[in-house]
Amino acid sequence: MAVHLRLARHGSIHRPFYHIVAADHRCRRDGKFIEKLGTYNPRVTPTEIRIDEERVRYWYGIGAQVSNVVASLLKAQKIKLERTVTK
Repeated sequence: MAVHLRLARHGSIHRPFYHIVAADHRCRRDGKFIEKLGTYNPRVTPTEIRIDEERVRYWYGIGAQVSNVVASLLKAQKIKLERTVTK
Protein backbone atom coordinates (compact mmCIF):
# COMPACT_ATOMS: atom_id res chain seq x y z
CA MET A 1 0.00 0.00 0.00
CA ALA A 2 1.44 3.35 -1.06
CA VAL A 3 0.80 6.06 1.51
CA HIS A 4 0.68 9.77 0.68
CA LEU A 5 0.70 12.72 3.06
CA ARG A 6 -1.82 15.16 1.61
CA LEU A 7 -4.59 17.63 2.35
CA ALA A 8 -8.24 16.65 2.80
CA ARG A 9 -10.62 19.59 2.28
CA HIS A 10 -13.33 20.35 4.82
CA GLY A 11 -15.45 23.40 5.49
CA SER A 12 -18.24 24.89 3.45
CA ILE A 13 -18.30 26.62 0.06
CA HIS A 14 -15.78 29.49 -0.08
CA ARG A 15 -14.63 28.68 3.49
CA PRO A 16 -11.95 26.00 3.13
CA PHE A 17 -10.36 24.21 6.05
CA TYR A 18 -7.91 21.37 5.53
CA HIS A 19 -6.79 18.32 7.46
CA ILE A 20 -3.29 17.00 6.81
CA VAL A 21 -3.71 13.23 6.54
CA ALA A 22 -1.84 10.04 5.76
CA ALA A 23 -3.95 8.21 3.19
CA ASP A 24 -3.74 5.32 0.76
CA HIS A 25 -3.03 6.85 -2.65
CA ARG A 26 -6.07 5.09 -4.15
CA CYS A 27 -8.56 6.78 -1.82
CA ARG A 28 -10.37 9.98 -2.77
CA ARG A 29 -9.17 13.38 -1.59
CA ASP A 30 -11.79 13.78 1.12
CA GLY A 31 -12.41 10.08 1.64
CA LYS A 32 -10.98 7.44 3.89
CA PHE A 33 -7.62 8.13 5.54
CA ILE A 34 -5.26 6.23 7.81
CA GLU A 35 -4.35 8.97 10.29
CA LYS A 36 -4.95 12.68 10.80
CA LEU A 37 -1.61 14.48 11.20
CA GLY A 38 -2.62 18.10 11.53
CA THR A 39 -4.70 21.01 10.27
CA TYR A 40 -4.32 24.00 7.96
CA ASN A 41 -6.63 27.02 8.05
CA PRO A 42 -5.88 29.54 5.28
CA ARG A 43 -8.85 31.77 6.23
CA VAL A 44 -7.27 33.41 9.28
CA THR A 45 -4.46 35.95 9.33
CA PRO A 46 -1.78 34.71 9.76
CA THR A 47 -2.63 31.27 8.40
CA GLU A 48 -2.93 28.63 11.08
CA ILE A 49 -0.85 25.47 10.61
CA ARG A 50 -0.79 22.70 13.23
CA ILE A 51 1.27 19.60 12.51
CA ASP A 52 2.10 16.55 14.64
CA GLU A 53 5.77 16.56 13.70
CA GLU A 54 6.56 13.19 15.29
CA ARG A 55 3.86 11.35 13.31
CA VAL A 56 4.82 13.10 10.05
CA ARG A 57 8.42 11.99 10.55
CA TYR A 58 7.23 8.43 11.25
CA TRP A 59 5.16 8.19 8.06
CA TYR A 60 7.88 9.81 5.94
CA GLY A 61 10.48 7.52 7.49
CA ILE A 62 8.62 4.39 6.42
CA GLY A 63 8.20 5.56 2.83
CA ALA A 64 5.17 7.85 2.57
CA GLN A 65 5.17 10.32 -0.32
CA VAL A 66 4.53 13.99 0.49
CA SER A 67 2.32 16.14 -1.76
CA ASN A 68 3.69 19.46 -3.01
CA VAL A 69 1.34 21.53 -0.84
CA VAL A 70 2.08 19.56 2.32
CA ALA A 71 5.81 19.88 1.57
CA SER A 72 5.43 23.67 1.40
CA LEU A 73 3.51 23.68 4.71
CA LEU A 74 6.26 21.61 6.34
CA LYS A 75 8.83 24.03 4.98
CA ALA A 76 6.86 26.97 6.40
CA GLN A 77 6.94 25.23 9.81
CA LYS A 78 10.69 24.59 9.37
CA ILE A 79 10.29 20.81 9.54
CA LYS A 80 12.98 18.90 7.68
CA LEU A 81 12.31 15.28 6.78
CA GLU A 82 14.82 12.50 6.33
CA ARG A 83 14.24 8.88 5.38
CA THR A 84 15.33 6.27 7.91
CA VAL A 85 17.63 3.59 6.56
CA THR A 86 16.64 0.08 7.57
CA LYS A 87 18.79 -2.98 6.84
